[in-house]
Amino acid sequence: MRQTKIVVTRYGGPEVITVAEQECPAPMPGEVRVKVLAAGVSLPDVLAREGVHPETPRVPYTPGWDLVGIVHQIGKGVSGFELGQTVAAMPISGCYAQYVCLPQRKFIPVPAGLDPAEAVAVVLNYITAYQMLDRSAKVKPGQRVLIHGASGGVGTAFLQLGRLAGVEMYGTCSAQAAEVVKELGATPIDYRNSDFVQEIHRLTGDGVDAVFDGIGGDNLWRSREALREGGRVVVYGFQAKLHGGRMASGAPSGRHPIRESTILGWYILRNWFLPGRKSMVPYSIQWMMRLKPAWFRHDLLTLFDLLQQKKIKPLIAQRLPLCQARHAHELLGSGGVIGKIVLIPNG
Repeated sequence: MRQTKIVVTRYGGPEVITVAEQECPAPMPGEVRVKVLAAGVSLPDVLAREGVHPETPRVPYTPGWDLVGIVHQIGKGVSGFELGQTVAAMPISGCYAQYVCLPQRKFIPVPAGLDPAEAVAVVLNYITAYQMLDRSAKVKPGQRVLIHGASGGVGTAFLQLGRLAGVEMYGTCSAQAAEVVKELGATPIDYRNSDFVQEIHRLTGDGVDAVFDGIGGDNLWRSREALREGGRVVVYGFQAKLHGGRMASGAPSGRHPIRESTILGWYILRNWFLPGRKSMVPYSIQWMMRLKPAWFRHDLLTLFDLLQQKKIKPLIAQRLPLCQARHAHELLGSGGVIGKIVLIPNG
């Protein structure tokens, strides 16, 4: 049996994404093969394609951090799974394919009846937001938070979870996305036409208790200025390195998985020597998953329960066939995407 999958042939722009026909993988002992119903498209996929994400695989590779699928074949020695069961996983790469084989420990059951596209949005985006709110920033009801990129996949997850947690929310976004951000319970701040630091202090007086910054670079210092004393910037990305979905001009091409993490570490170290009781902490979903796998499983099951109860509702920007993976990256890179782009590999 053959399958369609996406292959990144070299590091670079969306043009390096190719569609390939290959033999369908057979599960090894201890593995489960799933038929992929939904694969998420995320900024880490774009950064890995450019060769700069800490989890960048060596080329050629198949992108895709997260998936939801149904059990299609069970390898020897596997227990606790049955054919046709819906499961989710976050293997970090390999999800842009019709079939994926992974060790059984990687899979987490998905409640029956959930929309696969909405469920896959929970796997990366909502866990990222949930863990940063609850485990990194330890936000309490009534506190104020600022969310950068509030209309994106992670941003809209933040807004829905923040509203459930009873926090006062502010979100940077484009003017076009302001109404969505407002509907999700936050005060929108147009980052193109206003200074978000000035706006935060105008609206709050003394600043916010936490800023969630996936932009990185010098924006971290601006985020720090938006804090009140005792506040915390949670850093989880470096979108500032991209322009139109590509690395800023002058950046060398190739695989540089350590570079941006080193730069981020330098920013955090410098923060220790600045005046004021304001902290800056990194968050990495992949390291949280590796170091605290029980937390990852618990948090994902908690979020699936919230989705089943309709207490959260992921915004799906577009559902695209697998062969349009390149177009998906172009859309994400162009900016202005509200919610999550999802690939549907099996129609």
